[in-house]
Amino acid sequence: MPALSGVKVICVGQFYFAPYCSMLLARLGADVIKIEAPEGDPYRRLPSADHDGSSVQFTMLNSGKRAMKVDLKHPKGQEIVRKLVEQADVLIQNLSPGAMDRFGLGYDALCAINPRLIMASGTGFGSFGPYAGEPAMDLTIQARTAIMSTTGFMEGAPVRTGPSVVDFMAGTHMFSGVLAALYQREHTGRGQHVEVALQDAILPALSSNIAGHINSNGAMPERTGNRHGGLAVVPYNAYRTTDGWVTVLCPTQSHWERLCGVMDDPDAKDDRYSTMSGRTAHSDEVDVLVERWTSAHTKQEVAHLLSRTGIPTAPVLSLAELMDDPHVQARGVLRWMDDESGRWLTLGSPLFLSDSPMVEPDRAHGLGADTDTILRDELGMTEDEVAALHFEGAI
Repeated sequence: MPALSGVKVICVGQFYFAPYCSMLLARLGADVIKIEAPEGDPYRRLPSADHDGSSVQFTMLNSGKRAMKVDLKHPKGQEIVRKLVEQADVLIQNLSPGAMDRFGLGYDALCAINPRLIMASGTGFGSFGPYAGEPAMDLTIQARTAIMSTTGFMEGAPVRTGPSVVDFMAGTHMFSGVLAALYQREHTGRGQHVEVALQDAILPALSSNIAGHINSNGAMPERTGNRHGGLAVVPYNAYRTTDGWVTVLCPTQSHWERLCGVMDDPDAKDDRYSTMSGRTAHSDEVDVLVERWTSAHTKQEVAHLLSRTGIPTAPVLSLAELMDDPHVQARGVLRWMDDESGRWLTLGSPLFLSDSPMVEPDRAHGLGADTDTILRDELGMTEDEVAALHFEGAI
């Protein structure tokens, strides 16, 4: 059976942070109710539209969830959430700092209703520290945490990472925190508040860069392009081929010796390159050597030749090549689905449990599509009571 079968989750979150966490929970079998404001999650309305007007990225992150439309600024909307919390195991939220408290839905208030509730709150900077309470998004956190300063080439401007690494790293951290709290609740019978800050979640990824900065007494350039973040491994770069680029890295002496054997270039036997410290001191010359060999082959040929000898390598793929990659298709994390409305793209689960199959998602539901059903089935409301909430603008 699915690992989280029977776990009820409320997601009061938007963009990527909380929705990705709740998506992972849904793929493991949790019943996730996504609560949106009357105008909907802002990412529903991005230009890349699905059949119902929702953006492709919204559908990818929110398939497999039930959809409610509730005005949390309305007293009766707040009361709906409190009633749902009575039955819930987890509430996930990443609204603006302090919003849930202003709605009377902070952790202390909800814990008083349901002491077993696990509430996971995602913010930019957490609940304490000089920046606590400041608004934040993936881009601003990348700026604040030196991700941008360490991305790109030394002679160029700071660059954000291509993917939204901060939001998804934070969503994964939140997911692990929720699972830990669920496990502890089995022993204590009580829930707790899980706090994840975007800044905290991305800082560990800078380990090599920080080490390089310390070891060089600040002399190392912050932006190292495609080279190792701490400039401690050579070769470590993207190299030209006849049809694009390929990455090659040699983290150990054995890898370098095997690469020399494959390249069969007498210049590679120069004593200056015989140790890692020597190669790092002559990184430009080593890169010229490696690229002289790779530029005579296609990127797939290089990857094939080096992979056979256990050297870490990969062709640099375009998005189109990635989506057609047979391994990506076989793993199913990028997942094409079919229903009566046609073909659509979503995310599978990157978590593979031998005794807990992934729950196949249905297409992301329209804004508020399940509101009436949830109010009737979960909270026992009558048709007249539901109609009155619609009339008053609470849902």
